[in-house]
Amino acid sequence: MGGSWYYTDRVNFDPNLSNHPVILFDGLCNLCNRSVQAVIQRDPEAIFRFAGLQSEFGQQIIQEFNLADQHVDSVVFVYEKKIYVKSDAILQIIKLMGGLTQGLVILGIIPRSIRDGIYDWVALNRYGWFGKQEFCMVPTPDLADRLLT
Repeated sequence: MGGSWYYTDRVNFDPNLSNHPVILFDGLCNLCNRSVQAVIQRDPEAIFRFAGLQSEFGQQIIQEFNLADQHVDSVVFVYEKKIYVKSDAILQIIKLMGGLTQGLVILGIIPRSIRDGIYDWVALNRYGWFGKQEFCMVPTPDLADRLLT
């Protein structure tokens, strides 16, 4: 499965989630948690759903698509029967968020190998630079229905 995205019709979503983009993130990573909070703040219509990579749902996706072989350990994006990883995941999230952040999509002109190299470097150092939590975040009641387990 080359590239940074995979087509799928095999992901077993709850029918109520079929139109929602899903962000899988490292629930222990402070950078990842802050990024998820930034998406939530910019998502007033609550279209995004979230799951920790450590969750049962996250592990299902990782195993089903052999993403462990791709060393994906910080962000995966699932939307419209496609699974995006690394820098492509981030660019797709930004694109879907719209608003002023959408201007960052221009970074897509940078070759994927360079983008993913920078992504891998940040991912490798994220705990040292931003810290690590001992437990995955506990959602507030208003976010509980957006968090997949």
